[in-house]
Amino acid sequence: MFQTGLIGLVSSLCAVSKVVLLLLLVFSVISWAVIFSKWRAFSVADREDKQFLALLVKSRDLDDLYRQVRRIEGSPSAVVFEGVMERVVTERGEGRNGASAGPVDHHVIERAASHLAQSQLSRLETYLPFLATTGNITPFIGLLGTVMGIIDAFREIGVQGTASISAVAPGVAEALVATAAGLFTAIPAVIAYNYFLSRIRRTAFRLDSVTIELLSSLSISSSKKKPVPVGVQG
Repeated sequence: MFQTGLIGLVSSLCAVSKVVLLLLLVFSVISWAVIFSKWRAFSVADREDKQFLALLVKSRDLDDLYRQVRRIEGSPSAVVFEGVMERVVTERGEGRNGASAGPVDHHVIERAASHLAQSQLSRLETYLPFLATTGNITPFIGLLGTVMGIIDAFREIGVQGTASISAVAPGVAEALVATAAGLFTAIPAVIAYNYFLSRIRRTAFRLDSVTIELLSSLSISSSKKKPVPVGVQG
């Protein structure tokens, strides 16, 4: 007899279909945990990036901005800026006495900025491959459960010796539960994966813009100013 209700429906499934549903449940729980975690991470990154970009637009002194960005820990753009400025200090050879050893090598700074940007993007991409994997394989896992359920249903039909709709429909309906569960697991994962990829592209664009602006500012600073010992600066 066909059982209605979620518990009754699941209890009437064959052992393989139950294992498939359990596996899909695990994938679904983990994927939703990743979705909420990445949503929070991107929200923090976007909010603090806006805060940093507002400071970048207003600031006319890179050294002053460098001191301020230490308070903005969740901004990928601020992390890139801070890392580049630290490399600038190293390239200038500023020691404890504040003396500069020479001009900044902009090729080295550009490579450092690119490395820092890739590190930030890689951090934001963490666990996104799991969403892609979930979206790709869970429909097939659900299909496997459906196939095994239909095989079990036809075996039951052979035992009963009848192929009436009342005998066929319950088994087929129960078998299709696995396919439905696979789709319910895959669809949110695929949507979230594509959405987060678009957020990463926007973040990459901001990082490129910050890098270009910073290199331009450093070029202007190098062409207009000569190194002056700290003790002489007023």
